[in-house]
Amino acid sequence: MLKDFVKLETFLTVVRERSFSKASAKLGISQPAVTQQIKYIENYLGVKTVERKKNGIRLTSEGDDLYKIASGLERQIYEAEKDVLKIMNKEITFKLGASSIIGTYVIPGQCLNTINKAINNDIKLSIDTSEYIVEQLKERKLDVGLIESPVMDNELVYREWLEDELVVVSNMPIPRVLKTEELYEFSWICREEGTYTRRIIAEVFEELGVSCKKFDKLSEVRDTTAVLQTIKKADKSSNKPVVSIISKYAIEEEVAKGELFEARLRGYTMRRKFYIVYAKNNKHNAYVDNVVNFILTGHCDS
Repeated sequence: MLKDFVKLETFLTVVRERSFSKASAKLGISQPAVTQQIKYIENYLGVKTVERKKNGIRLTSEGDDLYKIASGLERQIYEAEKDVLKIMNKEITFKLGASSIIGTYVIPGQCLNTINKAINNDIKLSIDTSEYIVEQLKERKLDVGLIESPVMDNELVYREWLEDELVVVSNMPIPRVLKTEELYEFSWICREEGTYTRRIIAEVFEELGVSCKKFDKLSEVRDTTAVLQTIKKADKSSNKPVVSIISKYAIEEEVAKGELFEARLRGYTMRRKFYIVYAKNNKHNAYVDNVVNFILTGHCDS
């Protein structure tokens, strides 16, 4: 069985995700396939390794021992892959795509340099919409994508990466926690119809019983850069703060400097996931594996 690390990789993913369904999504295989591979391991060993519970899974003592062994093997394989890459020493340019928030505000330039060193090759970053990145991956024009909108496709593998939070932002001091009725006291920069951020905000406001039609709306813009430019240029002498909703990653520096001010909705947090995406036929590509693992271990977090 040790020669077939794919099944052990499935076991490790089930344990780390604490869920068969989440492991299925992360590995890009069906849930029955995950269950089948765990059963294969248990039949091979003649012991139970994983027990399903209502709130997740629990390792048996034998499963705990197997997890330690498999984790050690995983580390050795990862180190061996790095050595293999050195031997291959191909002259390639690794093509990484990122949606606008991630490419502009989450991934620092230093991260690209360290990925470059990890695979011993050049890396090119393209910034576009999540939808376009997915199409580029399917056409084999990108190797890995980092997206903020879960544009799902059966040809691709999706790995959950970072958790983002949408917050209310203004260039004037506003309460750090807002009641729903206070939202009507601002002038708003809204997102255009059809954008993913607009859909998230609409779902939240509908749940809170907030009507955007009653907002004092100054304009509608499509992307985060336009939101920031409009907020920064807004008149600070007005008694009515100009606000919008934006990713916390896009305003970290300005908030720290006191140039912008953020707020959250009372009793509600607007969260979303960022994903690492790549083609299923690249699951065992050494370059893709190394870049994905590199990012997942936190080297590219801002």
